[in-house]
Amino acid sequence: QTGEKVSEMDLNPKIFGIEKLDTGLIHLVVRAQRNNLRRAIAHTKNRGEVSGTGKKPWKQKGTGRARAGSFRSPLWRHGGITFGPRNERNFSLKINKSAFRKALFTVLTDKVNDKKLVIVDNLDAVQKTKELATKLNELASKNNLGKKLLVITEQSNSNLHRFASNLPKVKILPATQLNIIDLLDNDLIITKDAVSVIEKTYLK
Repeated sequence: QTGEKVSEMDLNPKIFGIEKLDTGLIHLVVRAQRNNLRRAIAHTKNRGEVSGTGKKPWKQKGTGRARAGSFRSPLWRHGGITFGPRNERNFSLKINKSAFRKALFTVLTDKVNDKKLVIVDNLDAVQKTKELATKLNELASKNNLGKKLLVITEQSNSNLHRFASNLPKVKILPATQLNIIDLLDNDLIITKDAVSVIEKTYLK
C-alpha cells in the first residue's frame, strides 16, 4: 500500500495476456454502452395531444374559406407537430456476452502491456478520505500511473465508496461490475482478491 513491490503474481494469460487486440470490437462495445445509457428527452405533441377543442372551426361550406376540421391541425399555429421527436425512441444496442468478454480482456491486456495496472494486497486499513488519497497518490507516483484511477475491489465496499466520493478522479468498482468505458478512461488499481473474482465472473 506504500507503492513498493512486495511480491509477484502470475496473471491468467486468457484475461491479461491475449495475443490479438481487437480495437474494432472495443469500439463496438463502447458505442453500445453509450447508446444504452442514452435516454430520449426531446418530445413533441401530435395533434391528438395538444390542448384545444375538437369542435370544427366553421361550417364546411358557404363561408368562402378553406375547409377546416380541427383547431389542432399541424397546419395551424399551436397545432400538433408532424413527425417531431418523441421520447419513446429506443437507442439501445445489443452486444453478445462473448463479445463483451473479449473486449474486456483486450482492454485489461492493453493495460498490462502499457504498465497501467497495479495489484495491491488490500485497502482495508484506510479509514478516511485523506488516507485513501495519500495511498493512491503514492501508488500512482511510484508506478507511473495517471491522475484518473479506477480501484477494483473483490466486492462492493461501502466504506471505500464513501471515502472516494470526495475524490473527483477516483472511482471504486466491484470486480463483478466492470465496464469498458471506465477501464479505458482510468489507470487500474486492483486488489489481489479481485483478480480471482474477475476470473470466476468473466472467464468461461
